Amino acid sequence: MNEHSIRRVVIVGGGTAGWMAAAAFARFLNNGYTQVTLVESDEIGTVGVGEATIPPIINFNQMLGLDENAFLAATAGTFKLGIEFVNWGAIGERYFHPFGTYGHDLQGIHFHQLWLREKARRPIADISAWSMSAMAAQHGTFGRANEDARSPVRELFYAFHFDASLYARYLRDYAEKAGIVRVEGKIATVNQRPDDGYVEAVTLEDGRRVEGDLFIDCSGFRGLLIEETLHTGYESYAHWLPCDRAVAVPCALPRPGEPDPFTRSTAHQAGWQWRIPLQHRMGNGLVYCSDYLDDDAAEAQLLASLEAEPLADPRRIRFTAGRRRDCWNRNVVALGLSSGFIEPLESTSIHLVQAGIQRLLALFPDKRFDPAERDEFNRQMHDLYEDVRDFIILHYKATRRDDSPFWDKVRTMEIPDSLQRKIDLFAGKGRLFREGYDLFTSPSWVAVCLGQGIVPKSWEPAADALDEQKVAVALEQMRRGYLDTAQRLPTHGDFLRRTAPSPLAAPAPAPAPTPKDDVPFFSFTAESPFDVGGGGSPL
Repeated sequence: MNEHSIRRVVIVGGGTAGWMAAAAFARFLNNGYTQVTLVESDEIGTVGVGEATIPPIINFNQMLGLDENAFLAATAGTFKLGIEFVNWGAIGERYFHPFGTYGHDLQGIHFHQLWLREKARRPIADISAWSMSAMAAQHGTFGRANEDARSPVRELFYAFHFDASLYARYLRDYAEKAGIVRVEGKIATVNQRPDDGYVEAVTLEDGRRVEGDLFIDCSGFRGLLIEETLHTGYESYAHWLPCDRAVAVPCALPRPGEPDPFTRSTAHQAGWQWRIPLQHRMGNGLVYCSDYLDDDAAEAQLLASLEAEPLADPRRIRFTAGRRRDCWNRNVVALGLSSGFIEPLESTSIHLVQAGIQRLLALFPDKRFDPAERDEFNRQMHDLYEDVRDFIILHYKATRRDDSPFWDKVRTMEIPDSLQRKIDLFAGKGRLFREGYDLFTSPSWVAVCLGQGIVPKSWEPAADALDEQKVAVALEQMRRGYLDTAQRLPTHGDFLRRTAPSPLAAPAPAPAPTPKDDVPFFSFTAESPFDVGGGGSPL
């Protein structure tokens, strides 16, 4: 510690974002001199409908040292292997965006390039047949790989569904045990230094004053500090992402004890509907554009589509897709809804909180607030938001639907140049290039592009150098390995009951036969037609 060290961090707002930040600070600012205080009011509700995540959440939980089974039990969580998309390319079509990779690259040639070549020459299965996560999702099974496991179980990448309010409560308990101080109360005024506008304190309705050096704004859409106080400004994405409303309601599980290990997104006339299975209930919501569907009709449509009885009254949410012009302004850093919002079509909301926390810790300031650190944080968050924005826009642009004014609008709209370049390169020869802080890797772009009808005209010429017969043998060996393993894994519900049962969990169905312990693995031997490279990103 020196005279410039941050001594007081104040988090304004709780919820998922606030308590994620508090838990991370409890773990990484436990230095003997930095005190972290979280201010929230029980009278102020949270949005709290985001229940699906992407694989990097595993890294965040591990960073905190959380036990995965205990976390799942406490949050009524389930495993998520990807997202099933229904009616997006055209009405009646569906595809699966799995976590993990497709197959294995052969002699440096990306797998999807070989699949494209083979598909042009002969009948071949959908590319999802070469994804371990997709195959397990299709069969409703799940398993974890042991450290010494061979492919394909090691390729079973996953994330979680969980109750966001229970996750916040779980992290609150973690943070308070580690010394984070929670102050209950409503903020009445924000006090700024007269010389430079930096926030120096927040004053509560009862007159208490909470002073700080660094403030974290987790106050939700209003952005109490970042916007209402500092007037940072907001960059709207509404001209590309016109949905501006959501209505959410939980219902009972249609199959108690056997939740699906995936999220489902179903496109409707003026938006889309999410379906997220937890251990104790199903999360449902409709995201829509108010220019084409009014609130009462949206609520009626959602309630009519439920698979079981609703467990609460519907909640309505208004938003404008976009981000703050700067997520870090003066001595205020915005996280969660305070920093921006992109509809949760690919379950990125909680990840954007996580990304902000990790970048703040990597660029943690002192009281001098070096502009270079602030600018780098803002640049990285700007790039991340734009990457997520482009990937979400892809889902709307890459459609053949012309059945409503909404789909006509998004199908024919102009899109960012950054996205158009990616589409053009993929449509030509299936080429994909990662750059900057891209969150979604090549397999994710392959899944959505192919799933929604962007089929490349050709493939990489280098793929033609590989022997056709040997490629066919290798692909078939991979396909059978994924399928056989998926069929032999425990059911998702059975796996949860064995490892992470929640006290809130729905009752189990009648006992099923115990799966065999000798789940087969497959590996490539010296007799395989090609050397195979494994690994890959979870997205």
